[in-house]
Amino acid sequence: MNTPPRLRSRATVGIGFVTGMLSGLARTRRSPDKILQDVGIAKSLLRDPTVRIALPRYAALYRRISESLQDEGFALFSHSLRPGSFEFLCRAVISATDLNEALQRAARFLGVLLDDLQIEIRTEDNSALLVIRQTRPLPVSEGGRVFAFEWLLRLLHGLCAWLIARPLAIDSVAFPYPRPAHADDYARIFSPYCDFDAQQLVARFAREYLALPLRRDEAALTAYLKEAPASITTIYQGDRSLTLQVRGALRAALPKNRTLPDLARAMFVSPRTLHRHLEEEGTSFRTIRDGLRRELAIEWLTKSDIPLQQIATGLGFSDAAAFYRAFSTWTGEGPRSYRQRTRQ
Repeated sequence: MNTPPRLRSRATVGIGFVTGMLSGLARTRRSPDKILQDVGIAKSLLRDPTVRIALPRYAALYRRISESLQDEGFALFSHSLRPGSFEFLCRAVISATDLNEALQRAARFLGVLLDDLQIEIRTEDNSALLVIRQTRPLPVSEGGRVFAFEWLLRLLHGLCAWLIARPLAIDSVAFPYPRPAHADDYARIFSPYCDFDAQQLVARFAREYLALPLRRDEAALTAYLKEAPASITTIYQGDRSLTLQVRGALRAALPKNRTLPDLARAMFVSPRTLHRHLEEEGTSFRTIRDGLRRELAIEWLTKSDIPLQQIATGLGFSDAAAFYRAFSTWTGEGPRSYRQRTRQ
């Protein structure tokens, strides 16, 4: 039996991630020339927003800047993150019983280190929310500010996935800045559903993840720290490529509903094989379908005047009553009252 087709991951990053990472050097009055030369990135490339950099060079740049500044936060914050900060973050959370406790510990630990950004973990209906709020101006350019949010979210996301030993699918992210030129990369790094110009960063994922036990021990941590944190901040989300492919197929088919057997046939695999591969990515066909419907329903209710019956039909529900029941399960209230409340 053939394995399901996977999305091919580009082994490159947009130049915006590079210029963002370099922005802290200006505070220290250090030239990036030698660092760029050491990792094989031509300085002239920084002026072209369409350029992409190979991941190995980007990872090398990550380590080189951190070592040169003796700052694991790239001089982006009011106080430097001295070498060993990430290691002690890992040691602070690894003895937690579940992911919720680990994230709460991480938020407290980073609250001690960072004066500029505050992290909060909370729940809302069936979702868990990872919130990153700016508490004071960052001492860098706007490009550095963008990278600071990108970096911290990827750091926490990658650490969480490692702790539970499975991919952690982010349903959506709202970022507190205008859409950057390299935002197309966000679908592979964070989530296919990203909004911008929000008041604070809010990453939303399934609440069930918080109850998952941690599956790493001290021996695993020792091996992990040899490559981290550079490894988790540069890896694209190839670990969720099948999830993204199934989600894309379901959205393209709307308002028609594609079933698991139907989709499996299109991928030349059995339904059982497709189910198993999705399970390996930490999700299921129903979770992907319901997540897609929920996100589209919320988007259409809050950002348009589309009638409820038309939304129900567009999402593939048999009637408005079925849509009402599903939406009430997702959010705890009916779609009409949800639209009225959010508009107010």
